[in-house]
Amino acid sequence: MNGVAEPRADAAAWLAVAAGTLGALMATLDISIVNSSLPTIQGEIGASGTEGTWIATGYLVAEIVIIPLCGWLERVFGLRTFLLLVTVLFTAFSVLCGLSTSLDMMIVGRVGQGFTGGAMIPTAQTIIATRLPRSQQAVGGAMFGATAILGPVIGPVVGGWLTENLSWHYAFFLNIPICIALMALLWIGLPHQKAQVKQLAEADWLGIVGLTAFLGALTVVLEEGEREQWFESGFIVWLTVLSAVGLLLLILGQLTAKRPVIRLDILLDRQFGAVVVMGTMVGMVIYGTSYVIPQFLATIASYNASQAGGVVVLSGIPSLMLMPLVPLLIRYVDIRPAVAFGLVLLGGSAFMDTGLTAQAAGSAFVASQLIRGVGTIFAMLYLNQAAIQSVPREFASDAAGLFNAARNLGGSLALAGIAVIQNQRMWLHSRRMEETLSANGPGVHDYLAAQAHVLGGMPQALRALSGTIQVQALTMTYIDLFWILAVGVSCTLPLVLFLRPLDKDAPLAAH
Repeated sequence: MNGVAEPRADAAAWLAVAAGTLGALMATLDISIVNSSLPTIQGEIGASGTEGTWIATGYLVAEIVIIPLCGWLERVFGLRTFLLLVTVLFTAFSVLCGLSTSLDMMIVGRVGQGFTGGAMIPTAQTIIATRLPRSQQAVGGAMFGATAILGPVIGPVVGGWLTENLSWHYAFFLNIPICIALMALLWIGLPHQKAQVKQLAEADWLGIVGLTAFLGALTVVLEEGEREQWFESGFIVWLTVLSAVGLLLLILGQLTAKRPVIRLDILLDRQFGAVVVMGTMVGMVIYGTSYVIPQFLATIASYNASQAGGVVVLSGIPSLMLMPLVPLLIRYVDIRPAVAFGLVLLGGSAFMDTGLTAQAAGSAFVASQLIRGVGTIFAMLYLNQAAIQSVPREFASDAAGLFNAARNLGGSLALAGIAVIQNQRMWLHSRRMEETLSANGPGVHDYLAAQAHVLGGMPQALRALSGTIQVQALTMTYIDLFWILAVGVSCTLPLVLFLRPLDKDAPLAAH
């Protein structure tokens, strides 16, 4: 620092950080807020179960597409103007969702929410990187990281409570007062920047079109592939080709554009590349467990949405408790042991859940969920900080876009993998158990006879036996899924060695 004290952020800068954090929380919350109320929404707008999945998928696809484009859009419109615009549009699309009476109306609203809400995620990190001095970025990083962790976790709980106590419409109308507060904070906290409209003519349109096609088509393939029987579906084949063409256009844009829409070459940086891979894995754990645990509790333990959501939200408790300490941890604890500790806890928490039985209830997940919450805090918050420090400040928006897109893409990869593995392993475990049961065996014969006596007939006894086999097979399948997550985290652990210490030259400032 050459003996010169780094200036401290003023009140306007902290208001800008608060605005970015609030916007990111709202955007991540809306990813999963409809999960608990999806059956109710489908019934009221006349959508089938398969059609209703697009209510969630549409948001996720749009969000993943827009996140890497945010850096370019910030440069074109100016950060404050861009964020005010997407906040107004997010409010309008939220109202459209809340007033929806048809599936088409709802999907348009959700896709619009995804495009505008997704823009609020990397811009929050851009605000931290550009409005705060390095000595205070740990505080902003802690605020942002907590929202990135809490949003997907508390979304189903908030949505379920609103649906049961008020109406599913309020899961969308909730955004109106939040957006009003957000616009006020943005207006006060961010300075106006002149729009650079001429960049539209000079833009890397090959890259923009390619990035949109690549990420959009890839996400739909991952989300819908299992439902559509993968490459037996012409729809999935067409989307796969579109994704490949998009990737080719994106690469051509990198080679030919004066300023690519997003700088993929920063992935070649040793630290940033490692951060992106580990962030993808952490995204798989966050989204994967928040899907698997409620599914297990609903199908095996007969929990309703609110009860299952209460178990999922346990992982958010450590986030709230540790958030005030994160700036000090980042200041005094080296990134490598901290991220390693976080990944070990994440892998260990998944391993703990491999001991589930068909009699397990929500209490079986309490310890693993709390440990998972601590692990997520250490891994994700340090990685957030490393993502924006790995590159020069002028590339902060590119780094934020790539890192957040990777984390969300990790969620899509996890859900796609879960769908494939669940079907295959369920079938395998069922067949293996059936092979061990001989129809003429004395044990099976005695069991069926006893069940027939209790249930009132042999057909009822056979159905009960089939149901028992299915429950046991499903339990074993969920155990397999937790094993895969544990092994996946373990495979990324060596990447910790590629991390460099964070910038700690300046004293940490308290907020």
